[in-house]
Amino acid sequence: MLVGNVHLVCGNAEALPALCADLAKENIQMTGPDAYVRAYGHFGVPEARELIGRAETRPVSAPHRTFVLAMPSMTIEAQNALLKTLEEPPAGAMFFFIFPSPDILLPTLRSRAQRFEMSVARTSESSDFINVEQFLAVEPRERLEMLSPLLAKNKDDLESRHGGTSGAGAPSMDAIFTFLSSLERALAGMGATPALRFVYRARKYIGDKGSLKKVLLEQVALLLPRM
Repeated sequence: MLVGNVHLVCGNAEALPALCADLAKENIQMTGPDAYVRAYGHFGVPEARELIGRAETRPVSAPHRTFVLAMPSMTIEAQNALLKTLEEPPAGAMFFFIFPSPDILLPTLRSRAQRFEMSVARTSESSDFINVEQFLAVEPRERLEMLSPLLAKNKDDLESRHGGTSGAGAPSMDAIFTFLSSLERALAGMGATPALRFVYRARKYIGDKGSLKKVLLEQVALLLPRM
């Protein structure tokens, strides 16, 4: 039995089919005009305004409209724009947001949401893109080499402007967030609490518009102690 209208799910766009299947088991209508399922490459203020407009439309046949949305991150400005809508969802709208790490959201937004655990966890192949245990064990120079695929020039800038996806062979923001989240879990499991702040800082800001992704990832590689 679902409680509340706003739910956070840990995962990425590949989790969309599994999440929709779980919601259908909860007797939530996932077909027809009242279900809106989408994966974003970037979610900023324009996307937030579009979502608010869709949410204000009354349902056609279902008891309420359902929004199932996957994104690598959400800008702070977009989060602030959504606060009122998520606090008092219009027409009983339900929102399910999939993030690689929901903890990147503002506390004010997280406080309006419930965590939703899927019955079957679906993770991206990018979770094995970098072996985090090996990453922590090697010297900074080797870490930078391991990060080179994530630091390679890709189409993130195009994503931020048009909401597209990364080009073939280029890692997406999903891959970056999955790596940082995996790294954070590994450090927490080792009891390396002081080192967590470097990863947390990168994960917090790397999805913001205009963030220096290369600098933030390089800082993680250079500042984390060997484990």
